Amino acid sequence: MKVLELKNLTKKFADFIAVDNISLSITEGEIFGFLGANGAGKSTTINMIAGLLRSNDGEINILGKNTIKNSRFAKMNIGVVPQDLAIYEDLTAYENVKFFAGLYGLRGSILHERVIEALEFVGLSDKHKSHPKNFSGGMKRRLNIACAIAHRPKLIIMDEPTVGIDPQSRNYILTSVRKLNEMGCTIIYTSHYMEEVEEICSRIAIIDHGKIIAEGTKGQLKAIITDTKDIWIEIKSTENIDVNKIKDINGVKAVQFEENLMKINSETGVNNLNKIIQYLINSDIEISSMEEKEPNLETVFLTLTGRNLRD
Repeated sequence: MKVLELKNLTKKFADFIAVDNISLSITEGEIFGFLGANGAGKSTTINMIAGLLRSNDGEINILGKNTIKNSRFAKMNIGVVPQDLAIYEDLTAYENVKFFAGLYGLRGSILHERVIEALEFVGLSDKHKSHPKNFSGGMKRRLNIACAIAHRPKLIIMDEPTVGIDPQSRNYILTSVRKLNEMGCTIIYTSHYMEEVEEICSRIAIIDHGKIIAEGTKGQLKAIITDTKDIWIEIKSTENIDVNKIKDINGVKAVQFEENLMKINSETGVNNLNKIIQYLINSDIEISSMEEKEPNLETVFLTLTGRNLRD
């Protein structure tokens, strides 16, 4: 069953086309990764799916029903975990979840049961009388999730649910995503942490300049760039490196840095490693280690868009 279907979806802001005639479908039981750098059109698309923005053209269907003609049905079947925390710090955890669940029409004993259920799911049952202004960042993120799932939606949109939290809280949330999926929820997951998407998503779409430029499983996306390889070089300092001179070396497609780790994506058929090393030596840059790697999802994104996901 198709839980979500987008048909020729378009959104313009004056003369700027933020989302450009995109179509995709997500079937029941998927954890669907939706990737795009800042300004690519990802957030605009998510906001249209969630009913926060109206499209200029195209169609959005939830469980086979048009969201404009069946807005209440769509609302009842979508849960949104926004990047910016949507909780009230002066209300208790229980009162927060109760407020948001009440917006979906839940009342009385059913409302109470669903609030308790949601808080238990995110591990905050013992904090139901506490105020989130006293919570850690990870606990606030978990409460944010509870507010989005109490009405038991079929489709959950999770927009950067682990941003700015510690590794332990991140692992807890990723485990929660898997559990929600096992319970029958279909999930759209966005993150600037590529390793999260690679770990939990069954299928992925990459959007750039308002268009979906690639879609498929991790294996299918990686197969797009079988003609490239990754060279990871750990160096003592990046201070004297001229990135443009490395990019000018034949076969080099992209260069990025993570602290003192230089990641070079290069064509597989070009023997250019000696030239790269020679450039570093001539620039008095000390090499600590070097390794060739198979392309990962981050390499796919960088190769297709020319940008890092965090740009």
